[in-house]
Amino acid sequence: MVSDIEQRIYAFVLKHAGSYIFKKPTLTPETDLDTDLNFEDDEAEELMNAFFDEFDVEQGSFSIKTYYPDVPVSLNPFKKTEPVQVPDFTVGMLINSAKAGRWLYD
Repeated sequence: MVSDIEQRIYAFVLKHAGSYIFKKPTLTPETDLDTDLNFEDDEAEELMNAFFDEFDVEQGSFSIKTYYPDVPVSLNPFKKTEPVQVPDFTVGMLINSAKAGRWLYD
């Protein structure tokens, strides 16, 4: 059974995820804001600022750079840059933090 806070988080994320012509994505706690919903860093930062306010969640040491780090730029066009590994950034993290009243993932 989906709790009230989960329903509110799902609606909140969908509101910030933009418009979908054909079908809205089905959200689960495992839905990743970056890879599944294609949030850019500025969109994710805006979402999180609104999340902390709307759900009265203490921000703690949350930093968007944890999930969207600066990617080093190579001046050599023939040298590939290695992908930067980042932690998951999921809807479930928002749900758990909203329930706790503080950001749980540092």
